[in-house]
Amino acid sequence: MRQPEHPPASAVALRYAEGDAAPVVVAKGRGAIAEEIVRRAQDAGIFVHDSRELVALLMQVDLDARIPPALYIAVAELLAWLAHVDRQAPPALRGPV
Repeated sequence: MRQPEHPPASAVALRYAEGDAAPVVVAKGRGAIAEEIVRRAQDAGIFVHDSRELVALLMQVDLDARIPPALYIAVAELLAWLAHVDRQAPPALRGPV
């Protein structure tokens, strides 16, 4: 008996800068592309959050598009949590400003 295939991993990268109306999807992909997105984020010292549900919703957003208002609260809570974690980290471990 063969084990069922796992669906390919997915990843989405968001950009959110001061003055942006909402976060923007700047990269997304499955399988090898998802792995590359995660690798590049980690190499750049960017925190990678693992949430299958949120990634599944963000995969529906077009590249270079703002996230829809329905996702504002979920993404805002994640960004607030990341900011809190970043403030608690020693300066050498803090993410990019």
